[in-house]
Amino acid sequence: MKDAKEAIKYIQTCREEFWQKVFQIEVEYLNAHLQNCQDILSVGCGPAMIEGELVKRGFHVTGLDISEEALKCAPDGVRTVTGRAEDMLFLDSSFDAAIFVASLQFIEDYPKAMKRTDAVLRPEGRIIIMLLNPRSVFYKEMRLNPDSYVNLIRHTDLNRMEQIIGKYFFIQTQYLLGITGDHIFPSRDPDLAALYVIEGRKRRDIRQEGSDESQL
Repeated sequence: MKDAKEAIKYIQTCREEFWQKVFQIEVEYLNAHLQNCQDILSVGCGPAMIEGELVKRGFHVTGLDISEEALKCAPDGVRTVTGRAEDMLFLDSSFDAAIFVASLQFIEDYPKAMKRTDAVLRPEGRIIIMLLNPRSVFYKEMRLNPDSYVNLIRHTDLNRMEQIIGKYFFIQTQYLLGITGDHIFPSRDPDLAALYVIEGRKRRDIRQEGSDESQL
């Protein structure tokens, strides 16, 4: 989002009934899968609508985005920081979990962003990454609209993304959230599920492993 007009247009879209239903499902998923986590980093949060709902559920959420205009619209309670995911300036071991809600595919140097994410997470830190599924009917329909945000996606090779993420995290994956037209329904079908979710737990610090081995 380059300016205030784009930010306002995006927020208006987010308030549409269809997207509110999508966001609610994403919020409930995150709420269930972030249990025992307190300090959450949301990378590429935009106006932080989902993050605001997580705050209501008791999480401490920091939203990072490159758009200062979008962050100005964030709900009260969400700590906001303007910056690139590749260069996040948080102290190491600052967060219990990091989430990317349909944002990682838009980040230019996502391998660098994952390396920084690993650094700012505490030991046993967790990630939840929601990716748009290029195989899905929803994605293909959105691509037909020249004004759709989907056309700004930089990365569509989910297998390659898994490999990069797997360097830093033990991961498991699943398809989620079937969408056809305005119909939203549960689905694990790769052709119907709009989201591909990668969940992970931080691997042990290589330096710590070396230290442990030296004491054997």
